[in-house]
Amino acid sequence: MKVTFTQILLAALLSSMACAGTIKAQSVLEKSVTLSVKNIPLQDALKQLQKNSDIKFIYSKNSVNLGQRVTIDYQNRDLKTVLDEMLKSNGIDYEVLKGRIVLGKAEEIKAIREGRVVAAETNNSEAAVAAVPVTGKIVDERGVPLPGATITEKGTGNATMADVNGNFKLNVSDNNAVLVVAFVSFRTQEIAVGEQRNFTIKLLDDIKGLNEVVVVGYGTQKKSVTTGAISGVTAKEFEDLPVTRVEQILQGRTSGLTIAANNGQPGEGATVRVRGITSFGNNDPLWVVDGVVVDNGGIGYLNQSDIESIEVLKDAASQAIYGTRAAAGVILVTTKKGREGKPQINFAGYYGISKPARRVDLLNAQQYATLRNEASVAGGGNIVYADPASLGVGTDWQSVIFNNSAKRQNYELSVSGGNDKSTYYTSFGYLDQEGIVATDISKYKRANFRVNQTYKPAKWINFGENIGYTYNRSIGLGNTNSEFGGPISSALNLDPITLPVVTDQAAASAPVYANNPVRRNALGYPYGISSIVGQEIVNPLAYISTRLGNYGWAHNVVGNVYGEVEPIHGLKLRSTVGTKLAFYGSESFSPVAYLNASTITSQNSYNRESNRLFNWNLENTASYSRTFNKHNATILLGQGAYSDNNRYTDGVTYYNLPVDNFKDASLNYSIPAVNRVGYGSEGQIHTISSLFARVNYNYDERYIVEGIIRRDGSSRFGSNFKYGTFPSFSLGWVPTKENFWPKNDVVSFLKLRGGYGVVGSDAIADNAFLSTIGGGRNYSFGTGDTYISGYSPNAPSNPNLRWEETSQTNVGFDAVLFNDLNITFEWFKKKTSGILQYPPIPLYVGAISNPAANIGDMQNTGVELELGYRKRVGDFNFDINGNVSHIVNKVTYLGNGQKFLDGAGFQGIEGGITRTTVGQAYNSFYGYQNLGVFQTQDEINNYRSASGAVIQPNAKPGDFKWADLDGNGVINDQDRTYIGNPTPSWIFGLTFNAQYKNFDLVVFGQGQAGNMIFQGLHRLDIGNANFTTKRLNRWTGPGTSNTEPRVVDGDPNHNTTYNSKYYLEKGDYFRIKNLQIGYTLPTQLIKKAGMRRVRVYVTGENLFTFTKYSGYDPEIGGGSYSIDRGFYMQAKSYMLGVSVGF
Repeated sequence: MKVTFTQILLAALLSSMACAGTIKAQSVLEKSVTLSVKNIPLQDALKQLQKNSDIKFIYSKNSVNLGQRVTIDYQNRDLKTVLDEMLKSNGIDYEVLKGRIVLGKAEEIKAIREGRVVAAETNNSEAAVAAVPVTGKIVDERGVPLPGATITEKGTGNATMADVNGNFKLNVSDNNAVLVVAFVSFRTQEIAVGEQRNFTIKLLDDIKGLNEVVVVGYGTQKKSVTTGAISGVTAKEFEDLPVTRVEQILQGRTSGLTIAANNGQPGEGATVRVRGITSFGNNDPLWVVDGVVVDNGGIGYLNQSDIESIEVLKDAASQAIYGTRAAAGVILVTTKKGREGKPQINFAGYYGISKPARRVDLLNAQQYATLRNEASVAGGGNIVYADPASLGVGTDWQSVIFNNSAKRQNYELSVSGGNDKSTYYTSFGYLDQEGIVATDISKYKRANFRVNQTYKPAKWINFGENIGYTYNRSIGLGNTNSEFGGPISSALNLDPITLPVVTDQAAASAPVYANNPVRRNALGYPYGISSIVGQEIVNPLAYISTRLGNYGWAHNVVGNVYGEVEPIHGLKLRSTVGTKLAFYGSESFSPVAYLNASTITSQNSYNRESNRLFNWNLENTASYSRTFNKHNATILLGQGAYSDNNRYTDGVTYYNLPVDNFKDASLNYSIPAVNRVGYGSEGQIHTISSLFARVNYNYDERYIVEGIIRRDGSSRFGSNFKYGTFPSFSLGWVPTKENFWPKNDVVSFLKLRGGYGVVGSDAIADNAFLSTIGGGRNYSFGTGDTYISGYSPNAPSNPNLRWEETSQTNVGFDAVLFNDLNITFEWFKKKTSGILQYPPIPLYVGAISNPAANIGDMQNTGVELELGYRKRVGDFNFDINGNVSHIVNKVTYLGNGQKFLDGAGFQGIEGGITRTTVGQAYNSFYGYQNLGVFQTQDEINNYRSASGAVIQPNAKPGDFKWADLDGNGVINDQDRTYIGNPTPSWIFGLTFNAQYKNFDLVVFGQGQAGNMIFQGLHRLDIGNANFTTKRLNRWTGPGTSNTEPRVVDGDPNHNTTYNSKYYLEKGDYFRIKNLQIGYTLPTQLIKKAGMRRVRVYVTGENLFTFTKYSGYDPEIGGGSYSIDRGFYMQAKSYMLGVSVGF
């Protein structure tokens, strides 16, 4: 279809009407511009002028000839002078319409000036016979109207254009007509009319992503000219998904990112790793929100609907601009801004219920009694339960603590708009979420407010602010992944014979209830106390009653103010001041309570604590951009100063209050000083001072070069190594722009790129390089009882303590195939040297603590692949996006003489369960190898060493056969080895989006593979603790089992107290994270109410998890990564939502 001058003119008028405020033609033509070109086509010269000067040209190729070559050299001249020479000398006239410059023949421009604008061109004879009226609306993928889009009846000249709201009307010949819909930068679509009379037509980007602008450190770049490894998501990919945390937006949607929930407690965050583990210490990425650095725990203040885009800087070539804090990756979050135009009001909300996604199969009372009898007899004891069958099913403790209808609701409202002088975006949000475990003590509420504003009083100056405020209130159940009690651990280990509540009067009068301050329900009945299982494993109902009312709270203000001036074209000077101000604390009451014989609180206490935190950063940058011919260059210079951990803590604990509940304890009582203990502390301020620079150059967006250097100074190091320098360099080449590349639709775009860089980390305690003095080293001289106070160094000093440095090489390519398939591939090698840690030193040194030192090196190698495919077939439109990453971690050095570092332990296991050593992945599982189960005594007798001695003389049939790895004929600590990797080597995600007319579908899944999980649901040091049903498959005689040992009290063969693969299970899983079905109401139904868009949807979250893991959840993050101690699982949720735009 040919586009005429009149159509171009109408498009300009319509799109201009969409903006609030006007721009006078005279002010546009007075704009100062720079253009230096030599003998290039006029069309290319206009493109450069448009790119450099923020000017929009509109023209029809049928009206003007832009192939003529021009030579122009103007520096900071007004636009009118440049256009007069460049256009009028070539027979082209122009006119400014609403800030856009329309090009055309002299007579066409004259008609504009005289107001003689003709309607869109239509073939009158064909229009006269058109008898079928059709109407509709043209929008982009996000539902934003596309004014000026052309709608043509295929094979005719019968055409019209969409108005300012994207609406159109057209009479077509009959039901066999086909509509051809076209718009600049979007893919043309053909739609059969048939019986349908109203259409909502979504146009897709022509080539997805290439012209998108992505956020990089201290600026933006076109995606087509980036050379680093940058992945990201935009608002349209997640704005209607019911997520509660920013990390959930990224999980499974970007390659190279491993994300695992810390636990399922409402409001909890997630463990985020960019391209694997980088250090032995802090591995959290640097989060930067609108230029303000926030810690990982601080991003919970963000509201999903306020986010415009998120970019993940994965390689050193893109991270180096952040220097010292970029070693673990950088995640840039950009919040929404207002746009020119009339005010827009958007509301979104959902309500739903949640329940546990899985249950663990535990022994019921009869099964429990049967195995207890068996274990007792095998250990030399007597029958404990004479008639196990009479006990029946017993208590299902999981049902006691689980909630199958926990509510979850979220509401968000935003107002935005602006004109050519200022814009605004204001939003409000409220989230209320109940936990699925012990709901009375598992809740989270959050309220948000945000205001983002920009001001441009003159063309050379702009300033603004981005400020977000959040208040949250949380009630946490305490132990969310611990073997030491809490509702989950107790439900897993408490015997099923004990009653939740004792309602029998005779039983309730027993001495244990009558003589102790036991916890009771609202009717006065005591909560059951087990006489079988003890220590921290208590009745979860009683435990919950001791924490009622306890809560934590936080006020967070995170934002920045900035100012920018452009004294000459291309030179921008910018200053930004950012801050995070937080007030947070908690209140808790612990009543007098007897939970069992070993869990007793003899005096009550009430604690109130408050904290204040203030972080700030100041950054000044100067950037200069210049385009000449096809050369494009930008230089950035910057200076930064940062301060964090300005923290103050105040608290007080009261004892022996005359109350028995939180509500009464929170009142202001006059408590004697002897029963009041106050405390406080002040954080050690951490400061960084920085200088940085970046140079970008590309020729015709074909050859691309970028270089970065940053120098940081940190208060955490001494004078020897206070400063570090972090450089990077990267290259890109787009062969599809070469003349030799054949023009085809098979490979429509290809960019090859590679880079190398170094970033750093100062993630060590403040003043760790110094030798601090500690007290408590008291000594008694002579034989008396008088002690003299003593002081000594806590640890030796280390003046040579220096930065961790992470170097990274990255090679990759971006490609578009068949105009439909987007491919991004990355290969990387990341090496960390001088890892900061506290290695053990000999006791004879006399230090209380270990000194800080650079002791280790680590390496991560991996590949990443991202694929995106989109297609439209008639009214059916779909896209599929997937990503997969493979990452291999290995420790390569541990310092002179250092053989290993022990890691995590588990109650009841002899020795640790993880260890770090050279040649293995960080914190790998470490234990014994079991070679199966001894079936007979002969097998035990025949298992001998080289010397002929029986290796396990005390074993019995049904016990594990342990591997004698050192060959000394004895099973001991030296026979332990590496038995599994807790870190997944594969991570992947898949998203399917489909639209059919007004219906839409989103299916999103993600998963991981290649890791093992330590399944530690059973409390090993409590012999009578309950088991999972896998113990029903125990060895009971020859041939009955070769994987599950016998049950026996005392466990003399260490079947369950040695760490081995018996506890390890594959952590592979794939989860349907979100499934959403939506419907957008037809425009004609809602426009009379002043609404732009109304969409309703239903969503299921965590619907299906495909895994062989037997625990609650294979996705285990937090401090016990891949160690399941009774993990608070994620919830399965069902929600109904609506989004409305006015």
